[in-house]
Amino acid sequence: MGYLSREDEDLGFGPFLLLALMEGLVSAAVLALTAVGLSLVFGVMRVVNVAHGAFFMMGAVVAWFVAGHVPGPPVLGWIAALLAAPLVVGALAALVDVLVLKRLDYEPEAVIVATIGVLYMLEQTALLTFGPDARPVAAPFELRLQLPWFGYSGYKLFVVLAAAAVLAGVWALMQRSRFGLIMRATQVDRTTARAFGINVDRVYAGTFALGAGLAAVAAVLVVPISQVHYLMGGDPLLLAFITVIVGGLGSLRGTLMAALLIGLSDGVISMFWSPTLSKIIATLLVALVLVFRPQGLFGARA
Repeated sequence: MGYLSREDEDLGFGPFLLLALMEGLVSAAVLALTAVGLSLVFGVMRVVNVAHGAFFMMGAVVAWFVAGHVPGPPVLGWIAALLAAPLVVGALAALVDVLVLKRLDYEPEAVIVATIGVLYMLEQTALLTFGPDARPVAAPFELRLQLPWFGYSGYKLFVVLAAAAVLAGVWALMQRSRFGLIMRATQVDRTTARAFGINVDRVYAGTFALGAGLAAVAAVLVVPISQVHYLMGGDPLLLAFITVIVGGLGSLRGTLMAALLIGLSDGVISMFWSPTLSKIIATLLVALVLVFRPQGLFGARA
């Protein structure tokens, strides 16, 4: 997400490191939103959603379509996209849950195979309708902050603040709302929850939709920085899985801490060395966690 211009080549180590950390913080914010959606689905439903990256991609495609068809300044199109993308993608995810996952009785192995199929279906649908070319989405505002050493995009800092606000809203939903209480009760024991009159099928559909909607929000935030492409869900899916495994399956606190760790390290390693090396190190970190602490850094031992 970050690169050095000719003017930046003369930076000393300190400003260079600051720039890398700022880029890493942006990556961590987007990754946290994406990974929290994946973690919620696993925590409540106990299934692995391989199609999560495809929902991220669909959120970006919806954002591109909506932003391009709303007249007026770019900020109006971006706000409309931010509202529309999670609703459309969430509704699509709820439909997948009702028509596919529910019929499989949420068997973990069957769900993995089914969501792989959903992944390919969504990617091919995007390819047929959106096309193979990467396309930009205009940022809602143009602001460049001039620091003593370099200039930096004000929109990227906005992404960090917006992601933090959304994550705070997710925490409030889980901890302070009736729906969050019902989700946590279903997570503990769905049979007992059903016996107390909780509509578990509706909770599962809502949870699956919420997870996909968070991925769509992350996509809307990131597309003005990158571009929309029908295969863009691959890296977010991989990094989200790495984040959830390192943080602890089903642990929101662990997911957030792991996203911060991986995002910052990705920014620093990508800036000083190469993005490929950062992915290799993240994968090795997963291997070490699985060997020495299978439940993750913050996950509960089974």
